[in-house]
Amino acid sequence: MEDTRDLAERTPRSERKRRDSFGMFDGYDSCSEESTSSSSSEDSEDEVVPSIPASLPIIKNNGQVYTYPDGKAGMATCEMCGMVGVRDAFYSKTKRFCSVSCSRSYSSNSKKASILARLQGKPPTKKAKVLQKQPLMAKLAAYAQYQASQQNQAKSKAVVPAESFDWGRYICSNNTVGAPVSCFKHAPMGLCWGDIEEGVRIEVLNSDTNLSTKVYWIAEIIKLAGFKALLRYEGFDNDTSKDFWCNLCIPEVHPVGWCASSGKPLVPPKSIQHKYSNWKAFLVKRLTGAKTLPPDFNVKVHENMQFPFKKLMRVEVVDKNYLCRTRVALVEQVIGGRLRLVYEESQDGSDDFWCHMFSPLIHNIGWSRSIGHRFKRSDITKKMEGQVDAPAQLFQKVKDVDQTGDWFRDGMKLEAIDPLNLSAICVATVRKVLADGYLMIGIDGSEAVDGSDWFCYHGTSPSIFPVGFCEINNIELTPPRGYTKLPFKWFDYLRETGSIAAPVKLFNKEVPNHGFRQGMKLEAVDLMEPRLVCVATVTRIVHRLLRIHFDGWEDEYDQWVDCESPDLYPVGWCQLTGYQLQPPASQSNRDTPQSVPKQKKKAQQYKGQKKKRKIPVGRRPFSQAGRRRSSFSGDEEQSPPPYPAQGPARPRPRTHLHQTHKSESLLRMKEETAEVDEFTFSQGTSDQESNGSGSYYIKQEP
Repeated sequence: MEDTRDLAERTPRSERKRRDSFGMFDGYDSCSEESTSSSSSEDSEDEVVPSIPASLPIIKNNGQVYTYPDGKAGMATCEMCGMVGVRDAFYSKTKRFCSVSCSRSYSSNSKKASILARLQGKPPTKKAKVLQKQPLMAKLAAYAQYQASQQNQAKSKAVVPAESFDWGRYICSNNTVGAPVSCFKHAPMGLCWGDIEEGVRIEVLNSDTNLSTKVYWIAEIIKLAGFKALLRYEGFDNDTSKDFWCNLCIPEVHPVGWCASSGKPLVPPKSIQHKYSNWKAFLVKRLTGAKTLPPDFNVKVHENMQFPFKKLMRVEVVDKNYLCRTRVALVEQVIGGRLRLVYEESQDGSDDFWCHMFSPLIHNIGWSRSIGHRFKRSDITKKMEGQVDAPAQLFQKVKDVDQTGDWFRDGMKLEAIDPLNLSAICVATVRKVLADGYLMIGIDGSEAVDGSDWFCYHGTSPSIFPVGFCEINNIELTPPRGYTKLPFKWFDYLRETGSIAAPVKLFNKEVPNHGFRQGMKLEAVDLMEPRLVCVATVTRIVHRLLRIHFDGWEDEYDQWVDCESPDLYPVGWCQLTGYQLQPPASQSNRDTPQSVPKQKKKAQQYKGQKKKRKIPVGRRPFSQAGRRRSSFSGDEEQSPPPYPAQGPARPRPRTHLHQTHKSESLLRMKEETAEVDEFTFSQGTSDQESNGSGSYYIKQEP
């Protein structure tokens, strides 16, 4: 401890004083030092390191220096952990323990052993004997054998390993950025990400070492992309040769100071271990005033990975075959807040539906009857053992609205995102007004006679817009099928149909400061096949509306999504939760002839004509047996199971909900600028990236 005291005396008081609330200096006493002739001119004269052969790796632990045995005298073995080291560097006068933590653990175990002896009727001894610890190498060998057995078991369960995707390489090669975690309020850590930014220091595993044990070193965040960060070990300065990407929410990432409090060694990377003779002084100088993670960061990650929905909970969810009604479904899986719901009448569990627990498509039991929504009664009259109705407080709440005054009326016209083709915003009509602010909407020109393709949106939904929204924001509006008077003009259409536009004041005008920017990368659900989460890019921003492009696919498969949609996730979400990420489709794979056999990504859920997308060869999302995964929440989970094969493989349809026959030509209309007829426009811009709340709707003249 003499060298530590000398350092404290020579270090200016201003440097030793804690500079921020992150406890940056808590980890200095666990730094590693290397005795070598090479030195830095500014660090070499601060402290004299004990003379130990340079060939032996030196580890500093709780202020004590020790090394591995070399057969010479003066060595000691820790009676608690079995660590062998220099006797003079051991803790306490008796030199029985390598650190304070081992001494305390030994004392605690002694008390437990004494109590156990008394319970067994044995005579108490002066000091209860602690079970002798095995030497370090024996422990490591046993642990390695255990890990190997666990890996073999995992391999036997996973028939085909899931395809991995290197986000770090993808972001660096394309020189792109990932959307910040704070943009995703529904995602783990979305509300408590804080000021984690470039320049923050953390303690991570040191992979640049020859030691057989786990050792750590301090790294700096060079670049952030969602949960993932490009890290550089302290001491490499501008050298990028050892930079690496890491998910900040994995258990091996800690705030600076964790090693000191946990008794873990900090060891500089072997590539630069001779760069400085005094690593402690180097870290004191380098880290003064820097920021690190909050002390409870790992605790918060664990808490955020707990989800209230449990298996066998009963919910009401939209019928994927008939939009106009809901059905009872059971929660079968929970992965990162996403639910795999199996319809109650499904015999083999294959009739399922994926959505997030905050999705507007799921509700508590009894919701349909309370608002007047159509509901398919189940033939199941008796609940299975363990089934329970999901509590109402678990579901996302909608805003209260006043339907007594001016409110939507049957027959009013508006613009709406087509749930059967999310790349299109269409001319739509309010078909039925339900209770609690809910509306049944139909797409003009494409509705079934029985209304089976009507869909339910709340009056405050960000997926419905007033008449003229697309025109003022330069978005292509899909006219009714069979409407020949083009270019489409709302004024003429309203006059021809004898209908009125829904008042602008009824729509949701709130534009949150969401933080998204054009070109940001993220992981997004393909809502046409909601079991798939894909690599995606924000290609356009219109106030709170985002245009999501699936990397590697044509623009016709883009989807309009709200900025607060629970189907968008930060980069690294799939890795964190154990979900399967679908990588971008390469050009060569997309152009593969149809004669080549392909495996479908998903069995058909809905029927009807729709644009089709080929399955890229080698991009199969899941193995036939499904791959077992585990998340950091501790729950045993699986990747979404594959759908059963149904006949020969063919290009998968881009369908998510039951759809009527729609003309291909109507899905991609020629973009033309409409004239302003008897409308005045309020202030607004087409691609508003400032996230301002300026009005962007058309106002109709009285």
